[in-house]
Amino acid sequence: ARSVKTVPGGGGSRIAERSARSAEAPTSTLERIAAAGPASELFAFPEPLRPVSGRSGKYVYCIVQSTDLLRFGPIGIGSEPAEVHTVNFKDIAAVVSDTPLEVYDPTRENVLAHERVNEVVMRDYTVIPMSFSTVFKTSEDIVELLRTAYDAFHDVLVKMKNKLEFGLKVLWEPEVVIREIEKEDESLRLLRQEISHQKGSTYFARMQYGRLVDSLLQERSEQLASEILETLGAVSVACRTNKPIGDKMILNAAFLVARDREPEFDAKVKQVDARYENLILKYTGPWPPYNFVNIRLRLERATDSE
Repeated sequence: ARSVKTVPGGGGSRIAERSARSAEAPTSTLERIAAAGPASELFAFPEPLRPVSGRSGKYVYCIVQSTDLLRFGPIGIGSEPAEVHTVNFKDIAAVVSDTPLEVYDPTRENVLAHERVNEVVMRDYTVIPMSFSTVFKTSEDIVELLRTAYDAFHDVLVKMKNKLEFGLKVLWEPEVVIREIEKEDESLRLLRQEISHQKGSTYFARMQYGRLVDSLLQERSEQLASEILETLGAVSVACRTNKPIGDKMILNAAFLVARDREPEFDAKVKQVDARYENLILKYTGPWPPYNFVNIRLRLERATDSE
């Protein structure tokens, strides 16, 4: 027989919004937030079921390692928060709640509810997050998922044990950086002066200036990103860089950090914040290891008429 363990899910969240800015270093902007990431950034697990009127199913939030039947309380998705519990197979379990058999729209409220469950569970367990709106028809279907992918799930849970993900986006104001570069680079400064002093400055001169600015900005952004990655990489298990978004972002990175080194990682981020006064750091987490797990499953689904 399995034991049943109740895990409190109410009260304040350990992943509530926290600022990593120190009072002694107010010269730059550092934000640490715990807003839910877009559903499109979650893992590509099985596609949600099509709506079936009047039928119920199981909404799956994540996979954990446990032989106990866990209960996390009424914290699940839905207009009335659903009771969250586990469906177990061997020593792994899916964290689920009962739900109408429908596809949930990725509204802010629904995505936050999905993330809230992962947040509560990851306080005490290593989690493999499922994609938003992953719904199965029955507990038996979930057991079949756990059985089919047992080796993959178990391997990831062992590798990710006691590890957390943190995100860091670094932004700058290009115009501010250009002014700084002009102070340091004489050739750029002279070219700008030439263009500004000549009313009929040539198209070629302006193009030359633009290309030189782009080259120097790229060089500076790569240098800064490399320095930041080196600093934070020293206190993390792994790092993954993603494509920057927009013209102002120079680094979009995720770091895998041992749970017991979280304070040390926080301190390093504060050091980066203090060192680079003109950079804006958006620091998020802790998260489940979204960027460090790659499991793809293909499941055959029963037809809606069954």
